[in-house]
Amino acid sequence: MRLTTKGRFAVTAMIDLALRQNNGPVTLAAISQRQQISLSYLEQLFGKLRRHELVESTRGPGGGYTLARKAGEITVADIIVSVDEPIDATQCGGKENCLGEAGRCMTHELWASLNQRMVEFLDSVTLQKLVDEQLAKGVQIEDKPAVRRAISTTPVVKPIRVNAPNSVFALGNVFAKS
Repeated sequence: MRLTTKGRFAVTAMIDLALRQNNGPVTLAAISQRQQISLSYLEQLFGKLRRHELVESTRGPGGGYTLARKAGEITVADIIVSVDEPIDATQCGGKENCLGEAGRCMTHELWASLNQRMVEFLDSVTLQKLVDEQLAKGVQIEDKPAVRRAISTTPVVKPIRVNAPNSVFALGNVFAKS
C-alpha cells in the first residue's frame, strides 16, 4: 500500500485543526501557512471532509473550520477514507481479478490480509491520540490573534452633500422649471 499525499495532508490538516479549534474556527489559510500545504488543495480536501461530516464550516469574518465530532471519535481511517484514499495493497483493487480472466494471483490472500490489518490499525488510531502526541512533543499553540482594526491618523472627512443635478438632462429640467 502506498499512502499518497492526499491522505497524508488530510491527516496533517486535521491534527492542526484539532490542536487549534478551542480558539474558534480555524481558517484553511492558517493551516496552509503552518503546514506548507497548498490552499486550493486544502479546499478540495476539506470539501470532502465536510461532506463526510468530519468537519463543519463557518462562513464570514471569524469563520473557518471546526471538528464536527470530538477528536476521540474520529479515526485516521475515517479521515483517509473520506478523502477517497484507497487502503488497498492488492493489485486488483480487491476485485479478485489480479490476473484478468485467469482469476486471482497467488498472493491475493496475503495482500487482502494486509489490507484488513491496515484498516484495523488505522481504525484504532484516533485524532485525539495524534493531538495528544503532538502536545507531548511540546507543540506550541498560539492564541488566536486579536482582530486588528486599522487606525488612521488622518481625520475622516465626510463628503459635502450638494443638492445639484447629476446629469445634463436633470440640469435642463432645473432650468425648464425656473
